[in-house]
Parts: sequence; structure tokens; C-alpha cells
Amino acid sequence: MKIQIINGRVVDPASKLDKKADVAIADGKIVAIGHSGSDFRAERTLDAQGCLVVPGLVDLAARLREPGYEHEGMLDSEMAAAVAGGVTSLVCPPDTDPVLDEPGLVEMLKFRAEKLQRARLFAQGALTRGLAGEVLTEMAALTEAGCVGFGQADVPLGNTQVLLRALQYASTFGYAVWLRPQDRDLGKGVAASGPLATRLGLAGVPVAAETIAIFTIVELVRATGARVHLCRLSSAAGVAQVRAAKAEGLPLTCDVSINSLHLVDTDIGYFDSRARLSPPLRQQRDRDALSAGLADGTIDALVSDHTPVETDAKTLPFAESEAGATGLELLLPLALQWGEQSGAGLMRAIEVVTSAPAGLVGTAGVGRLAQGGAADLCVVDPAHEWQVTPDALRSQGKHTPFGGYAMHGRARFTVVGGRVVHG
Repeated sequence: MKIQIINGRVVDPASKLDKKADVAIADGKIVAIGHSGSDFRAERTLDAQGCLVVPGLVDLAARLREPGYEHEGMLDSEMAAAVAGGVTSLVCPPDTDPVLDEPGLVEMLKFRAEKLQRARLFAQGALTRGLAGEVLTEMAALTEAGCVGFGQADVPLGNTQVLLRALQYASTFGYAVWLRPQDRDLGKGVAASGPLATRLGLAGVPVAAETIAIFTIVELVRATGARVHLCRLSSAAGVAQVRAAKAEGLPLTCDVSINSLHLVDTDIGYFDSRARLSPPLRQQRDRDALSAGLADGTIDALVSDHTPVETDAKTLPFAESEAGATGLELLLPLALQWGEQSGAGLMRAIEVVTSAPAGLVGTAGVGRLAQGGAADLCVVDPAHEWQVTPDALRSQGKHTPFGGYAMHGRARFTVVGGRVVHG
């Protein structure tokens, strides 16, 4: 289908483009940004008056709950939530049931996602079989099946010898390893260590749980040269460690979740299980450091950390409730809010959810707007105000610490591969 988007402000961080222009789409590709030529005849016209035309968002951490956890989310519902939030590409962690440690499972998941014809799905393969931390998976076979990297999801890898072998193997073949930095023994609490956790009587997770893990990973990266992506930093000390490692030239990248970027431990309130998250919400100084790190490039990307959780698992005492929150539909407005409030600006706010994470996935054509490139984009109404309520969310998971908040900005149209999949 030939589509023309008119009257919009085109913002593309990859090319530093920011101007009012029309966008012409044909055969799944962007054929023109600006004048499309007199011979272009659009079959559908999208009016983007007062809107931004930006690359489709790329989310590096979105659990879709299939296979194995269909009671908490279905591939259909979570893909619908993705495109409603302007997300056109997403990375699925390997902690499904069964775990994504076999090529057939990866191929099945990708096939199901492609049949839905919504967002593009990129699978992350398990680093060890069953995420048990003992035997390495067949990374070469998983890469051929379509995996963009390998990780342990939220399961700490306590055996340093296994981690060393994994990084040596990954370095040899150029694979990326994605690790959530959390010490296996220190990370067993349910809230960040501090006065609030003490007052509420909640088991704490000290900052050292993150920094010890980062120190170990950095040492192994220095020894092996492997590319490692740190998932969901949560502390000021962790940001400082990554900044030092990057200054040294080590191949280390990282991201932060919308939850840690905008909230602090006091948002737990009176045992609000919607704020039961992993990593746990930390103090104001940590949030400020995360914001500064994202602005200056120490932190590469912003992620939704989308983890739909069923009501029965959330309506339990805080310490017993399941960690996680829905986030796919909140990534866009919270990125825009951060850009405005932090002073980082619109361009950086769009960059951390488009071209920056796309570069980490390593897939050409997504996360940017370019003539001849894939027509994955969204038309965003930055002034659209809406309230986060269960009825306003497409995701099967309705629980988020941002429940009741007023958001500014929403995708009016989402286009994937030249098809309008939302709006």
C-alpha cells in the first residue's frame, strides 16, 4: 500500500533530522521524506497536523508471556499493546516456559509473532540451559534461529567460571551477552535497602548487589573482550562504574527502565504491590544519577521492562506479590516527559527509545527514518493527555506503579513494514 503522512514534524535522531515534512511510503519502504514527486499517488493519507513523525520505538525488555504464562499475557494482547504504544520492535527475554534455549522454540515464537503482523519480535536466547547456570546453550544454533543475544533474564549466574566460559565463547564468535547485574546472594530482598525498607520491615537489596556484579562483569569483559549489555541499572554507584568502564574503552552498554528513571522507593507508599519491581526502586540520588547518565550517554537506552502480572499475583502482601509491571504503552510518554523535565531535550528522548536501542540489537533498518529504509514509524500526538487506567491499557497486565497518573503523548498511528497496525 502507498501511504503518505502529511503536515507532521519529522524527528529522526539517527540523521539529526528535525523539520516539517511529508513522508511517502510504498512497498514497505520509505520512498521520500519531503517532496515525493508528482507520480506518487497515495492510497491512504495520514494527517499528522500537530504531531511528531518519529521512528518506531525499539524496546529492549518486553516479556510477552508466551509460551508458558498465558494467564498473565498473550502474544496477541501484548503485541497489540506494543503498537498502541508506538513500539514497532521489541526484544523478548528468554525466561519463558519452556526457556528459550532450543532453536525450535525461538523459531516457533518468531513464527507466531510474524503471523500477528504487528510489531517485530527479536528473541534473546538463554545463555545456559534452562537458565540453570551450569551448561552453556548452543549459541551458534540459536543465532541461526534468530537470537540477537544471550542472557539469563533475571536469574543471576552465580558460577563465575561458567560466566567466564560463556564470555570467551561469545567473544570468539562476536555474540552479545545481556546480563542483569545482581549478585545471587545479596539480591534476594524485595525492596531497596534504606530507611523505607527498614521502617516497613521489608527485606532489603543493597546497592552492593548491583555493584559487585558489575565489578565481576567488567573484569571478565576486560579479560575476554566480549560485548556485554547490562540490563536495567538501578543505582548511582552502578552508573559510575559503567561510566569508568566506557572511558576505558570496554565494549559495555546498558539500559535503564522507565520505573527506575521516574520513581523512587517512597513510591511504594503503604505496601503498594504495584511498585514491587525487579530491580527495586531506589532513592532520589540514584534516580538523579540514572537520569544524568541517560542524558550524557553513559546509559544507552530506555526500556519499558514490560512484565504483565495477573491480579491474583499482585493482590498479595507486598513481599509475597510477584515482581513486575506493564510498561509497553508507557514507554513513549515517559520518554517524552523525561526529555522535557531533565533538560535532555526531545531529540535525546526519542533517541534513547529508537536509534540507540536499535544499534544494540544490531538489526539494520529499524530505529531510524531514511529514504529506502523500512517504513517502521509512529505518528505521535505529544499534547494528547490521558490517564493510566486499566481500561486505557491494551495489555493483559493492568498493574503499574503509574496507575492513575496523567500522561502526555500517545501514538496516533503506528506503521510497521508499510502497514498501519494502529490508528
